[in-house]
Amino acid sequence: MNELGNSRIITSNQDGLNEQLDEVVLKHLKHPFRKPYQQHTLDAFKKIEKWVEQQGKPIIFDSCCGVGESTYHIAKAHPEAIVLGMDKSSDRLGKHGFETLDNYRLLQVNLNDFWRLAVQANWKLSHHYLLYPNPWPKAKHLQRRWHGSAVFPAIIALGGELELRSNWHLYIKEFARALTLAEQNCTVELYQTENAITPFERKYWASGQSSLRLISLLT
Repeated sequence: MNELGNSRIITSNQDGLNEQLDEVVLKHLKHPFRKPYQQHTLDAFKKIEKWVEQQGKPIIFDSCCGVGESTYHIAKAHPEAIVLGMDKSSDRLGKHGFETLDNYRLLQVNLNDFWRLAVQANWKLSHHYLLYPNPWPKAKHLQRRWHGSAVFPAIIALGGELELRSNWHLYIKEFARALTLAEQNCTVELYQTENAITPFERKYWASGQSSLRLISLLT
């Protein structure tokens, strides 16, 4: 097997949707997330907020962007918009090796904070990409998955066209259920193209794993 095609299949002690999913999601939909913001994310938001306001263009988030390869491709596909690629790891972001386009920026932030700050600032997105987030496949880690986290309502509040991709199909199915509980519609389909736009996507496909894609027009 070549170097790209050695990605292990995700295993979980869940046979289906997490049995606590509905309870956890509904709790978070009813109770605001009030955790204090981390200073480095506050500083990053204040700095980028000025640039966003100056541009006056549609806003796209590429959350959990890793090395920012997807951010580059998304920015290239949407020259009419500005794209913010965000990840918690400065090490991953430091490996970004693509040409710099004028319409995107990479930020090292805590997304639990940045998303809430964007909602507080009344930002409305045109698109929001969540490409291959950490699946946290153990059942006890449900609340570390974005749809099971306290910040899930902020994802809804940001609006726009949400696109989520994962090679762990149960993650997509749980996210779709969480959206239903939030009274949002979505479509789910198998997804693969000739050109992967993230290192993980490329590795999964080379390993023979399939991706599911969820799309939701958040209202």
